[in-house]
Order: sequence, then C-alpha cells, then structure tokens
Amino acid sequence: MDLQQYLPVILFILVGVAVGVAPQVLGFVFGPNRPDPEKNSPYECGFEAFEDARMKFDVRYYLVAILFI
Repeated sequence: MDLQQYLPVILFILVGVAVGVAPQVLGFVFGPNRPDPEKNSPYECGFEAFEDARMKFDVRYYLVAILFI
C-alpha cells in the first residue's frame, strides 16, 4: 500500500481545516478587545432583567425539549 495515494486527501483535509480555523484565529488575535459591562449583560428586550438569567428549569421541560429534537 503506497502512502502517496493518500497525499491529496490529507492535503484536502489540511486545507479545509486551515480555511475553517484561520479566520477565527486571525479575528481573535487582531480583533478589538473592548470589554464593556453593557455588552456582557443579558438582554431582556430593552428592559432591566427581572430576575437571574440563570434560573433552573424543571426536568420535565428538558424531556419535552428532547421530544422535538
């Protein structure tokens, strides 16, 4: 079995991964980093949050959600 036959496949996979990863890495490295408390706050349709955004849901809700998947 000659490994030269797999060279185009490996090259195709490497180019595909590079095309997918390179923009993300470049955006992370060169993108602006301006943290702001307003950007990190949960959005509630323009209103202040009524309660904690990380409230617990009933387990039955997840079971119904799984039925739709």
